[in-house]
Amino acid sequence: MNLHEYQGKEILASFGVRIQRGIVAQNSKEAVEAAKKLTEETGTGWHVIKAQVHAGGRGKGGGVKLAKNLKEVEELAGQIIGMNLITPQTSAEGKKVHQVLVAEDVYYPGDSETNEFYMSVLLNRSSGKNMIMYSTEGGMDIEEVAEKTPHLIFTEEIDPATGLLPFQARKIAFNLGLSGAAFKEMARFVASLYKAYVESDSSMFEINPVLKTSDDKIMAVDAKVAIDDNALFRRKEYAEMRDLREENPIEVEAGALGLNYVDLDGNVGCMVNGAGLAMATMDLIKMAGGEPANFLDVGGTADAKRVEEAFRIILQDEAVKAILVNIFGGIVRCDRVANGIVEAYKNMGDAIKVPIIVRLQGTNAELAKEIIDNSGLAVESAVQFQEAADKVKEVLS
Repeated sequence: MNLHEYQGKEILASFGVRIQRGIVAQNSKEAVEAAKKLTEETGTGWHVIKAQVHAGGRGKGGGVKLAKNLKEVEELAGQIIGMNLITPQTSAEGKKVHQVLVAEDVYYPGDSETNEFYMSVLLNRSSGKNMIMYSTEGGMDIEEVAEKTPHLIFTEEIDPATGLLPFQARKIAFNLGLSGAAFKEMARFVASLYKAYVESDSSMFEINPVLKTSDDKIMAVDAKVAIDDNALFRRKEYAEMRDLREENPIEVEAGALGLNYVDLDGNVGCMVNGAGLAMATMDLIKMAGGEPANFLDVGGTADAKRVEEAFRIILQDEAVKAILVNIFGGIVRCDRVANGIVEAYKNMGDAIKVPIIVRLQGTNAELAKEIIDNSGLAVESAVQFQEAADKVKEVLS
């Protein structure tokens, strides 16, 4: 589950990480009030107005602006809220901005003693260990840094048995070229950041940039945070931070129905049970010259109600030109799935306007094929994987 910047900063602050302070606002009037409050608390006269969307590169898309007075705060907040923000990490349509973060300006004009760093905490899947990735090149796209100057990216792996050790935090501060008070501040920052990552059950923390101020303070100026969905049952306070407006509406609806669904950019809808079979089915579709429109795992139950729900989810995607149902009848018998498909098809009537290919294998597979073939519906049955692929190719040509 992705969080907004202001939510990620709230988590960081709760673990003792110094952050660029800010207040979220839903409209320009709230933005002005937030700026006034920040001025009282911090003394800042300038404010940074940041669009709150689940995407990076906001500054490049015009979603981060500096306001030098309250009038500019109101004007810039009014411009950003409601805009469709297009960044390298959004679709061509962009994402609508519903709120902004009014943040204190932590950069001083003409101050050459500040430094920006990059830092993230995530799982290294190759080693099975958490790692801290960091660089002296903060404020830039880390992908660009990795491509052009890979020697400026460092990693520090953490043994899960010991956790982050003090010498590792000091090593990171040293590699970033810090000394004195800034060195000690960075070591504390790294320790608190790693604690926040572990104890919040996150899958990623990315801070870009981490700022060293001219008075040697270390703070998070940005925060990109993803919480592990599998841990939300014990992190209810984080689950409440979920912003459904930022998520694919079809995926949200599917999740509410208990369907494992991921929207893709293809033309063949998939209805499968089991993640492994789903991946194989997607490969099969590509080999047949199509592109999977989704990943949809209906799980161990595939009765008429669940099949109908799955069909309705898939058909919301106007790009779908055919649907391939590929079910292995182990927990659930194939004949029950076949009856569910027939019943769901009849219930939906004219809502189904694309060809449907059904491959059922497992318990009572032969009986299931008879049910499909004798249904009188525009549903084609297949027995072998390759046969299903050939039928997909047929309907797409």
